[in-house]
This record gives sequence, structure tokens and C-alpha cells, in this order.
Amino acid sequence: MKKIGVLGAGTWGVALARMLAKSGNDVTIWSAVKDEIDYIKSTHFHPNLPSSEIPESIKFTYDVENAVKDKDVILMAVASIYVRGTAQRIAPYLKSDQIIVDVAKGIEANTLFTMTEVIRDELNKNGVKDFKNLVALSGPTHAEEVARDLPTAIVSACENQVTAEYIQDIFMNTCMRVYTNHDIKGVEICGALKNIIALASGICYGLGYGDNAKAALITRGMAEISRLGIAMGCTPATFSGLAGIGDLIVTTTSMHSRNNRAGLYIGQGLSPQQAIKKVGMVVEGINAIPAALELAEKYSIEMPIVSAVNAVVNQGADPMETVLELMQRKKRNEQS
Repeated sequence: MKKIGVLGAGTWGVALARMLAKSGNDVTIWSAVKDEIDYIKSTHFHPNLPSSEIPESIKFTYDVENAVKDKDVILMAVASIYVRGTAQRIAPYLKSDQIIVDVAKGIEANTLFTMTEVIRDELNKNGVKDFKNLVALSGPTHAEEVARDLPTAIVSACENQVTAEYIQDIFMNTCMRVYTNHDIKGVEICGALKNIIALASGICYGLGYGDNAKAALITRGMAEISRLGIAMGCTPATFSGLAGIGDLIVTTTSMHSRNNRAGLYIGQGLSPQQAIKKVGMVVEGINAIPAALELAEKYSIEMPIVSAVNAVVNQGADPMETVLELMQRKKRNEQS
């Protein structure tokens, strides 16, 4: 049995907390939003996971020190825009032998850091020097299905193989198969950028386009992600794995995906702000666009789908006209 502190009471944090508790671990959930904790604690259900009862063994706290102190593993399950602030909160209570597992997916706009890089940077600023036990956990894993004990597979990514395998052992059970990967940057780049492609997929569906368009979009979207990732020094095989094409497929095809749903509403005529409000949760793909464009420019990588999503979401471009412009781009070889 491991002691695990879960930071964040959103659907993904709660789904993983539930799974870890059912595997026999000692789990504590913390949230900065008191109402979230109060609701879940009193009902044993998350409002967005109404069919998945939360085990009574899970503890809840408003005190971040209580969620971190003496824990073997700390699960960072807040939205990407809150990762830095949460890392700053927990820094005073961390010990060097603890492990932080990040499940947030994003790239910080002003630094172009992945989420584990954000955590390391913030810990260093707050006196926790050379903290090495950082793991990215990523793959085709919608919270709605994990919370129902439906089978899936995921990647435990860490430069330290021993740490990656330690997390593999904790999270692996009869409904979640865990693989290890040393390419943590590649895994995180996939996790952040696939959300932008999911927005594009939803927009196409909202416009009435069919399966052919969706398949083409997924394939060319992964071409953009892998071109950028390889230019950044990532391992090519990562992009054909669970955190790459696996996560991209599920995010672009499932209505569980907030990004896919937001894109659908935009394609149907809602503004991006209206779409976000209708989804009712954080749409990470929209947050990731500025950093994706900066990275594309930094590494001189052409990313026409990402640029098209930016035009629609941030520049008011008409979705249908934007698709037509993509279709009429200059001809090229598929491998170039």
C-alpha cells in the first residue's frame, strides 16, 4: 500500500484517485476549491461522474500540507494553467525522495515549458533544488471510462527507468495496463498538442464533414506533432505509441473529449467563448495554441492545422472558409 496525495478534484484526478484506492492504496484528495471537496465528501460522487461511486476509504482535505506530507506519490491533477501555482504551494512540504506524477497536459505559453518542466522550475525557485522524481502519465484515458473500470493502457514517462517502473507498478491493475517510456518530453508534447487537433476534429464534425475528413485530419495532425517533436529532440517512436497516436485517436473521436466537443460547438456556429461555457470545463487545446505556434516558429516547423485552429479560435476566421484554404494549400509530398 502506498500513500498518495491527489492535487485536484476534477474528473481525471477523482477517477485516478478512485482507481488507486480500489487497488488498496491510501489516497487523499486536495482541492483549492472548497465547494468541490465538500460536494464529493458528502455525496461520494463527482458531479461529472454520476455513475461512479467514490470509495469511502478516500480522505479529503483543504490543507495542501496534509495532501503532500509523508506521501510516497503526489499526483498533480490540476488544469495546466494552475500547475505552476500548485507547485509553488507544495514546495515547502516536499522531500527529495517523493515522486510527483503529472497528468495535466499543456505547454506554458511564456516559457514554452512542458508541465514537468514547469514543476521543476517552480520547485527550484522555491528552494527544492535538483528534484528529479518527476513522471508524466499520459495516454488514451478518458476519466469517464477509467471511473467505470473500463480497460485502457497508459504510459509512465520518466528519464529514470527505476522511477518509471515504480509508478508503473502502482498504477497497473486489471483495467489499466501501464507501459514505461524514457522520452518524457515527447510524451508531454503529444499530450499538449493533440488537444489542438481535437479542436480541429470537432470543428470539422460540426461543419458536417465525414469520417474521411476526420481520418485525414488525425493523420496529418500527427504529422505536424511528430515533425515538431522530433525537431525538439524527442524519440520518433513516441509519436506512434499510446501517448502519441493512441491519445490523439481517442481525443479526436470521442465526445468525452472537452476539446472535441468545444470544436463541435464552434463548427456549429458558437463563438469559442460560448463553446467553452457550454462544455463547462477547461478546454486545454485553446490554452495550448499560443505555445504551439511559438514552438513551430522557434523550430521552423510548418503546422498548418494548428495555425488554422488559431485563426478560427483567436482571429475570428470562418471555419468553413478555413477548411477550404487548408484543402487548397500548395501540393507537396506526404513524407516531406
